[in-house]
Amino acid sequence: MELDELKYQLKNKLATDHTGRSDEDIASLLTKKTSSVIGKLKRSLWIEMICCVLVIIAFGYLGFFSKTQSFRIYFSVFTVVSIGFLCLLFYLLKRISVLGSSALPVKNNLQTIVNIIEEFMKRYFQFILALIPICLIFSFLLGYTEPQKTPEIDRLSKHLFSSAWQVIIFLVIYLLLLSVGIYYFTKWYLKKFYGNYVLKLKECIQELGEE
Repeated sequence: MELDELKYQLKNKLATDHTGRSDEDIASLLTKKTSSVIGKLKRSLWIEMICCVLVIIAFGYLGFFSKTQSFRIYFSVFTVVSIGFLCLLFYLLKRISVLGSSALPVKNNLQTIVNIIEEFMKRYFQFILALIPICLIFSFLLGYTEPQKTPEIDRLSKHLFSSAWQVIIFLVIYLLLLSVGIYYFTKWYLKKFYGNYVLKLKECIQELGEE
């Protein structure tokens, strides 16, 4: 009974506080409530941008200084792809910063942010899955047309495999395990870095609808 009475008193106090506030005060409180979630979302984008810069540096180095032609082409191409992805992340960060700093209308801005991030997550996931066969086919073509063979790789393949069918079975199993691993890792990664914050923003939007 004491717990029920306490809940009743808290509810009445919250209702009294709400009626005593102006629309500007309510908007200010709601903005503060969502600012931490938006801040964490921007932090995730910053982390991803830093990682992307590091990837660009590493891929660019391999693209310029690798001894084999296929490696130079492969990493040069994906350096350009990574630069494009970095530009996209910068655009998202700038857009979210502008929407998050606007005071009114709070609900519309939050819904826009949610829509942007959900679309980004969807395309991100599709892009990563599409990269698996693209990278495989691209690397196979480059390796097949590579004029300079790598003796270390030839010796290793001859040591591990005694026939062509063993190589084929190994590649099929490797591709399946890699695809499954990337699939679940990408889902976990997107949920950890973006999905959880999107859910929190949706909760804020729902609370705004109840005001």
